[in-house]
Amino acid sequence: MDVFDYIIVGGGTAGCILAARLSASSSRTVLLLEAGGQGKHIWIAIPAGFSKLLSGDKFNWRFQTEPEPNVYDRIIAVPRGKGLGGSSLINGMIYVRGQALDYDTWAQMGATGWSFQDVLPYFRRLENFKGGGDVRGRGGPMSIERVAARHEMADAFIRAAVEAGFAANPDYNGHDQEGFGYYQVTQKGGRRWSVADAYLRPALSRPNLKVLTDAHVTRIDFEGRRATGVTYYLGDQKRQAKARAEVILTAGAVQTPHLLELSGVGDPQVLGEAGIPVFHDLLGVGRNYSDHFATRMNWRVKLPITLNERTRGWRLGLAVAQYLLRRQGILTLGTGLAHGFVKTRPELSTPDVQYFFMHASYGDAATRALDREPGMTIGVTQLRPESRGTIHIKSPDPRKPPAIRPNFLSVPTDQEALVGGMRIARCIVEQPAMDRYRAFEMNPGANVQTDEEWLDFARRNGQTIYHPVGTCSMGHGPEAVVDPSLKLRGLEGLRVADASVMPTIVSANTQAAVMMIAEKAADLITAERR
Repeated sequence: MDVFDYIIVGGGTAGCILAARLSASSSRTVLLLEAGGQGKHIWIAIPAGFSKLLSGDKFNWRFQTEPEPNVYDRIIAVPRGKGLGGSSLINGMIYVRGQALDYDTWAQMGATGWSFQDVLPYFRRLENFKGGGDVRGRGGPMSIERVAARHEMADAFIRAAVEAGFAANPDYNGHDQEGFGYYQVTQKGGRRWSVADAYLRPALSRPNLKVLTDAHVTRIDFEGRRATGVTYYLGDQKRQAKARAEVILTAGAVQTPHLLELSGVGDPQVLGEAGIPVFHDLLGVGRNYSDHFATRMNWRVKLPITLNERTRGWRLGLAVAQYLLRRQGILTLGTGLAHGFVKTRPELSTPDVQYFFMHASYGDAATRALDREPGMTIGVTQLRPESRGTIHIKSPDPRKPPAIRPNFLSVPTDQEALVGGMRIARCIVEQPAMDRYRAFEMNPGANVQTDEEWLDFARRNGQTIYHPVGTCSMGHGPEAVVDPSLKLRGLEGLRVADASVMPTIVSANTQAAVMMIAEKAADLITAERR
């Protein structure tokens, strides 16, 4: 049996950061176990390759939701990254911290020490953002850049938002999120900059850090009430590893609760139905699941200047040459070019809807197949959904995925915010700045006018935007799974440090918050060891 001070389960965003930070001291030995592979491929390095990666299974676990009536029993894809770097290998690279309100709410809910002022130093520590203000970081491992590409339609979209009464905002990660502008992305010189690039690869030469890929952890091992290690498979070979100090779960909001339940930690009723003996009664495991649900509105465009045309034939050849020679052009694009953060009701103190503008339109949002004629799209998502779902084990077989039940649009507030956000998006596109480009609205179409029609469109066409959180939530209540130091309640030697600990979802793409959680977790662990 291999023995280490710390065993980290999951080599994704949080796992890479913790492995790098904890192994920085030569007095600590660290084992990082990742069920996927090395996370290396040409499509990973090229930002626009995300669409290829999302459709395959080499770097994507390709989870799916269970059919639910709120979305007319559709099965919705829940991509999760597989390989060193996790979802930072396949995501849209958009970097958004969220709002101060998000983290202050965590603290008010019992997550002491996680207010915005508490977590701001960790955001600044991880960032390398040139040209930022006094709340931004410079010199950190994560390269954060403004989207390098510009397009006349994105410029027009921002002008149209101003014409509709909204503000322009060059840095939504600064003091105020509200407004419109260009996105910031996790890229470096036109290439995707994953957490594996930023944190893990510089640490791989350390003799006190061992990294194993294709290592599938099947259970946490306990002695009494203390986690002492893990059982895992390396290929077909069953192995065990022992942790002198702690086992740290960083497998994400889907797989962390699944592993806890495989190990007998969770709701006794859920465990019993799956045929798992109960080791530790912890009701909150797998509950409080939240995600961002989004609709894609799109318009036919008058001029042949969109990605729909530029990604075909000889134009694509020119784009490839431009990228190879200069690391510029359309191959540097991710899932969003221009942003918008708006309030759908004047009485709100902060934005509750986020927009993603692209000069492209998808014939099928799930497969990301582009239309053949010119088009543009605005993704619309509610920032703070109140609907809550579950992620629970279905079988004692660790190879079978858990049941994912998001319960999207089950709360009236979520329905009203999404409908309001879509109405505002239509209003913006109808402004004079867009007259030169706008032909007609394809989806949902001008015939959709009533709240009921808007909501029906959302239920029939909406997708998750891949931000699952909350399934091992932090706090002090009866369903809290971890305390504010991220330790499992009622157990010793076991922590969780990934998106599953968020008490509520942040008003943002979630990767930045996960990186912050891992940075803070490293400090909590180090301080306790001292």
